[in-house]
Amino acid sequence: MTSADAHGHNPAHDVLRATRSDLDPIFAPRTVAVVGASESPGSVGRTILWNLLSNPFGGTVYPVNPKRPSVLGVKAYPRVASLPEPVDLAVIVTPASSVPGVVGECVDAGVKGAIVISAGFKEVGPEGAALERQVLEQASRGRMRIVGPNCLGVMNPIVGLNATFAGAIARPGNVAFLSQSGALCTAVLDWSFQEQVGFSAFVSLGSMLDVGWGDLIDYLGDDPKTRSIVIYMESIGEARKFLSAAREVAMTKPIIVIKAGRTAEAAAAAASHTGSLTGSDEVLDAAFRRCGVLRVNTIADVFHMAEVLSKQPRPQGNRLAIVTNAGGPGVLATDALIQNGGTLATPAPETVAALDAILPPAWSHGNPIDVLGDAGPDRYASAVEVAARDPNSDGLLVVLTPQAMSDPTRTADRLKTFARLGTKPILASWMGGTHVAAGVDILNRAGIPTFSYPDTAAWAFATMWRYSDVLRGIYETPTETEHEGEGEVDRLAAEEIVRSARSAGRTILNEFESKRLLASYGIPTVETVIATDEDAAASAAERIGFPVVLKLHSDSITHKTDVGGVVLNLADAGAVRAAFRGIKESVGKRSRPADFLGVTVQPMVRPVDAYELIVGSSLDPQFGPVLMFGTGGSLVEVFRDRALALPPLNTTLARRMTERTRIHSALKGVRGRPPVDLAALERLLVRFSQLVVEQRWIKEIDINPLLASNAGLLALDARVIVHGPDTRAEDLPRPAIRPYPTQYIEPFTLRDGTRTTIRPIRPEDEPLMIAFHQNLSERSVYSRYFQTMKLSTRVAHERLTRICFIDYDREMALVVSRRPSQPGQHEILAVGRLSRLHGADVAEFALLVADPYQGQGLGAELLRRLLRIARDEGIRVVTAEMLRDNGPMQRVCEKLGFRLSYDPDDQIVHAEIEL
Repeated sequence: MTSADAHGHNPAHDVLRATRSDLDPIFAPRTVAVVGASESPGSVGRTILWNLLSNPFGGTVYPVNPKRPSVLGVKAYPRVASLPEPVDLAVIVTPASSVPGVVGECVDAGVKGAIVISAGFKEVGPEGAALERQVLEQASRGRMRIVGPNCLGVMNPIVGLNATFAGAIARPGNVAFLSQSGALCTAVLDWSFQEQVGFSAFVSLGSMLDVGWGDLIDYLGDDPKTRSIVIYMESIGEARKFLSAAREVAMTKPIIVIKAGRTAEAAAAAASHTGSLTGSDEVLDAAFRRCGVLRVNTIADVFHMAEVLSKQPRPQGNRLAIVTNAGGPGVLATDALIQNGGTLATPAPETVAALDAILPPAWSHGNPIDVLGDAGPDRYASAVEVAARDPNSDGLLVVLTPQAMSDPTRTADRLKTFARLGTKPILASWMGGTHVAAGVDILNRAGIPTFSYPDTAAWAFATMWRYSDVLRGIYETPTETEHEGEGEVDRLAAEEIVRSARSAGRTILNEFESKRLLASYGIPTVETVIATDEDAAASAAERIGFPVVLKLHSDSITHKTDVGGVVLNLADAGAVRAAFRGIKESVGKRSRPADFLGVTVQPMVRPVDAYELIVGSSLDPQFGPVLMFGTGGSLVEVFRDRALALPPLNTTLARRMTERTRIHSALKGVRGRPPVDLAALERLLVRFSQLVVEQRWIKEIDINPLLASNAGLLALDARVIVHGPDTRAEDLPRPAIRPYPTQYIEPFTLRDGTRTTIRPIRPEDEPLMIAFHQNLSERSVYSRYFQTMKLSTRVAHERLTRICFIDYDREMALVVSRRPSQPGQHEILAVGRLSRLHGADVAEFALLVADPYQGQGLGAELLRRLLRIARDEGIRVVTAEMLRDNGPMQRVCEKLGFRLSYDPDDQIVHAEIEL
């Protein structure tokens, strides 16, 4: 009904975007003040002023120095307030103690961006941290954005801006380089001149007092000059903001990170197994996988990947064909390929036949395709043409060694016509020095990445595939799970279990409470009965059926075996009574008698053909709750077979998590043992992740063992640690990824009496959205998108994944769904979307109602709920665009308080409301 489409063309979007970016004053200033400009040779203030003056960026530079009438021949001003015109950007190089005052003066003068070069802040201790707080307080008065402090500065080589104290400005290009290390910036800058690598932005972030990774990824994601983003990271900063921005941008622009400190371990293990198994670097890897960031290990790797991903498509599989004129390099490439997760493509019979027709009889007749040392340009080109057509390969590597008969330059010239192979990337390794330099230059100009060594090229292909596979996993449509309110989740029961324990001053749930907690989220647990005396224990055992297990029931002792608190395989009532007495006596000797509250009676589960798994969660200081899955049992710390992931999960993410463990292969069935129901395991992991993100008072939890067999899944034991009574609700760590917002699920009845549910969209809704678009008339489509759009375009997987798999921090999409009268899938009747503009408290809305349900009040109700959500989410202004002949939508907007304005030059109506 309106045209504002976060995923399609929106006529207003360009206008809104022009006012969106609060980083424009930093990257594209028209006026710059250097506060602390100096003429002292070698000083930072002098270097920055000189860099700005000697690299014209199309703007004006004002030195600010209260002691000099001019600096480097340019008139100086004593204060920012005395400058003759408003300034976009202030570069501050004064002592740290003076920076809060300078920032306050800049705010009063209307400056919108600042780069604080000065050091001496939180890196020097509490006094510096206090200075940072003062700087932020001043900046917040005018919504000023700050890069730094303690940084090298910012370059925009595209426009010629050099607001750094580096020795030279970077070459213009399409790679954005962001670094927390100023020293590394200068080293990379020197390297880039030698390798002729260019940059669209070159940023030293320093301490990230204000502007962080998320802000810059958002900004550069919108920048048409930037094709890939390279990051040197020492700390993650605001984890949710980083993950949110990276996930949005990574599908269209590669984000490549090298993170220092791989060997750092998490804090000391907490009371559960899970706490001892998570480590900060493993968690970071899990976070990068979740948002589609590619992590590499060396600076060289960073720029190799930036080059190949900007020049060639990501492969659709891991099979590589290698064309070479020497056997040794082919073998080296093969080793590197296999070691990094790739495979050699097996040439199809028709490919072998075609190669037989053009190559000498002595060619290798396999892959690598050895075209022999005397291969000239024509033979190379013919072999590459055939190999490129092979249906069994996903990419092509061409290797040339400079032999007496080879012609590296002419061969490269012939191969440049193969620079675009559709979905297959092509890479080259021209081995040698000056003899192959001209050929390397030809290939690079044609868009074929070149490598000095074939094993590096093979590594690059395998890494491209891993990256492609991660992205595909993120956006793979998950299978349908129970809709909210229709599954086996009892949130109120779970909340009461946790509340009751905390009210009693306990931080550890007893076994009975832990299993009830799991059961409230539909996780199957072994039957457990509390018995406080011998008779009750025997009676419970009789009812459950022998053999049984007796375990200590205690609110204070968690490691039951340490105090003789577990007795297995009890075959009759007499054995149960004796075990009860034995546990009570043992606890009295090894602990306090008050710790004995009775026993729990459980059936003795014989895990025939069952695997012992562990599922758990603990808190990471940066990312909040982290999930763990792997091989369980008593030797869990020994085997250390586990995978980590960030909650919440869907079934696709759960499957990818299990696939990263060694036990996964066994779960599919091995040596005659039947396979485990992996779909059920995925659903259990999804529910467990729900439990973790929704019950925020839980600090740590693990199920160990979780028995998995062909007969089903069963949680035998569980341990839960909750936050203590001194923890405030506002201090609870939040998930790094915003969970599904269940608070926005509400019923709604149409005018004709049809009962529906209005709820946030889910990734699982993609099939329903296909059916929804099939029910739209051409007029509805035109009113929504301001243009005709084919059904095949509207329901393309790449588009619908972005529409259904949203970041609830950035946008909120509500769907109206109803359960059909006959068994089957739900039906989506309407969609409403609220998209926040980056870096602003402004959002635009969009509505679309299926034709059969128009006139039922859905448009007004969806917009009413979107406005309520906007208020909840801190949105100040909501806006939209619609066609002038869309009278019904205009009337709805007016009824809800929007102001409408008309553009006399076109047929567009602008709607806006301040909340």
